[in-house]
Parts: sequence; C-alpha cells; structure tokens
Amino acid sequence: MSKDPTPEVEKAEEAAERAEDAAERAETAAEVAEEAVAFDEEFLIPEETPHVEPGPPLSPHSPFYVGFFGAVGALLAIWLGHQVLVVSSTIILIVVAAFLAVGLNPLVEFFMRRGLKRSWSVVVVIALVVVALALFLVAIVPVISDQVTQLAKNAPTWLDQLQHNSQVEKLDEQYDIIAKAKQYIADGNFASAAFGGVLGIGIAVLGALFNAFIITVLTLYFLSSLPKTKAAMYRLAPASRRPRVSLLGDQILSNVGSYVSGAFIVAVAAGLSSLVFLFVVGLGEYAVALAFVVALLDVIPMIGATIGAVIVVAIGFATDPKIGVACLIFYVIYQQVENYVIYPRVMSRSVDIPGAVIVIAALVGAGLLGVVGALLAIPTAAAILLLTKEVFIARQDDR
Repeated sequence: MSKDPTPEVEKAEEAAERAEDAAERAETAAEVAEEAVAFDEEFLIPEETPHVEPGPPLSPHSPFYVGFFGAVGALLAIWLGHQVLVVSSTIILIVVAAFLAVGLNPLVEFFMRRGLKRSWSVVVVIALVVVALALFLVAIVPVISDQVTQLAKNAPTWLDQLQHNSQVEKLDEQYDIIAKAKQYIADGNFASAAFGGVLGIGIAVLGALFNAFIITVLTLYFLSSLPKTKAAMYRLAPASRRPRVSLLGDQILSNVGSYVSGAFIVAVAAGLSSLVFLFVVGLGEYAVALAFVVALLDVIPMIGATIGAVIVVAIGFATDPKIGVACLIFYVIYQQVENYVIYPRVMSRSVDIPGAVIVIAALVGAGLLGVVGALLAIPTAAAILLLTKEVFIARQDDR
C-alpha cells in the first residue's frame, strides 16, 4: 500500500507549482516588454531628435504688423469721426453754453466781490439775463415785428423804383425779375418757403426753443461749477507744472470773458448809434428794427458790421437817395471810429492780437462752424498766441 504524502511534501509541491507559474508570468512579461521596446524603437522614437530653437517674435516694423494695426487704427478713427459728426449739433450747444458761462463769469465775480456767495451770484446773474430777455421780448419784439411788416409792404414800391434803372430794365425784360419779386413778397410766404410749410415752421420754432432751453440750463451748470471744473482740469497736468498751467488757464478764461463783455459793449454802441442816426435821418419807422439788426450782426467779427451797414444803406437808398447817401457817409465814418477807437479801447484788456490774425481766425472759424465759429475764432486765436508765447517761445529762448 502506498502511503499518503506528508504535509511537507505537499507544501513543497505547491511552492514548486507557484514558482513555475511565476516564472511563466515573468517570461511572458519580458516578452511583452521586449515587444513594446521594439515597437517604440521602430515607430515612436526617432534615431536622433533635433533641437529646434523658437523663432523670433513678430517685429513691430514688419509689413504685416504695420498694415494690420494701421488698418485697425484707420477704421477706428473713421468710426470715431462719424460719431462726432452725429453728435456735432450737441457739441456746438455745449461749446456755446461754455462760452456764455465764461463770458458771464466776470459779472458773477463782480457780485462775489460785493459779498455774495458764488451760488447766489449765479442766481442773480441768470435772473438779470432772463429779465433782460423778457423785457426785450415784451417791449422790443412787437416794434420790430411791426417795422418788418412795414418794410415788407414798402418793398414793392422800392422794386417799382428799381425799374427806372436801365440795367434793371434789361434784366426785367429778359427774366421778369420785378414781377416775380412783387408776387413773392405779396404772397407773404417767406417763412413757409424757408422752413417747408406750417409744420416745418412749428418744428423749427420748437427746435429753436429747445436749443435755447438746453443752452440756458448748460450755461447755469457751467457757471455754477466753473471753479470746480477748472480745478479738475488743472489736476490733469503734472504736479510740477500745475501752477504754471493754472496761471495760463486762468488768463485764457479771463481773456475769453473780457472778449464776450467787450463784444457786447461794441454791439450795443453800434445799435444805439444807429438808432439815434436813423431817427435823425428820417428812417424812424424802421429805426428800432434796423438798429437791432446792426447790433446783432456787429457781434460777428470783421464782416458783421459791414453786412448791417449794407442793409441799412440799401433801405436808405430805396426810401430816398439823399437818405441813402447820408447812411453811406455815416456808416463809413462809424466803421472807422469803431475799428480804430471803440474796438481797440474795449478789447485792449482781453485780446491783443494782430489784425491779420483776427481776419484769418474769423474766416477760418466761419468756414468751420458758421456764426458760432466766427464768435469763437478770436478768443481761440488769442489763446493759441498766448500759449505760443508763454510756452513754445519761452522754451526756445532757454535753449
């Protein structure tokens, strides 16, 4: 009989079996590792891996760089220019309001020197302006309206008188000018033709009132916050140059305020002298309307006074040749007095710039912004000359 294996023998056999299994697994793992290495060597790992240096960054002077960002800048500039054109009317209102605020600031400071706070001084100035406008509308506008109506009624008679002129007769025979002008005046549709009908007149009036309201409100805000606005603007300058910038800025604003006050004084002088002369010369029925036109146009630098004089002289000749000659002589003399006596004395403390610069500035301003540009041209030119003298020329002298 065979004997059962002892426990030690069984344990030895099991250990041998486990060792064989482990050897087989190790052999299999080695084969798999060899196959993996062979696969990596054949397909994944190159024989030599070259070292690649990174390329240089895109040069800011390359044609692509310059062209791309130049095109983007040009498109952005065009877009911004278009947006400025869209809001140009609003910008003009803001500029006019700021100009009026700077012009009224000397009057505010006058009341402040009398002991009033700035807020109350602004209220007093605005109240005075509103009262003056109200008095003008109540007392002067009806007279002007009546006189303009009288001018329109007398215009056909003046046109009849023009028919006696040989040159006018030739033009009338060819184009029938006199008859068409009479019909146009007799119809009384000046405003309708100018503004496009009754609806156009209403829209134009509402637009003018809205613009006047906006300018008044903005002027009030600018006038009340002018010191804070100046301080905020001056803080944009470097601290080392802030006192110099503040000094030049205050001087420029003072010049602008003096210019506005001076222009108002010159216009009032022209209007009052014209009013007295027209009553004396025999044009009393149109005196108030024509004097107002002369004063209003006299605010426009260089050309305004001449335009007003031409209008008055034309009406004087249409009424009576003797009156026309008297008007021509009066305005020729008055223009010399205004240009060489009144204007220099009034403006001596505000703008001291050459006459050629005044003419050029007025023409450029009128070409850019019309009447508003002509009004802003002279103080702007004075500011540019001041900065050129105090900054550029002083810097050049130090070199």
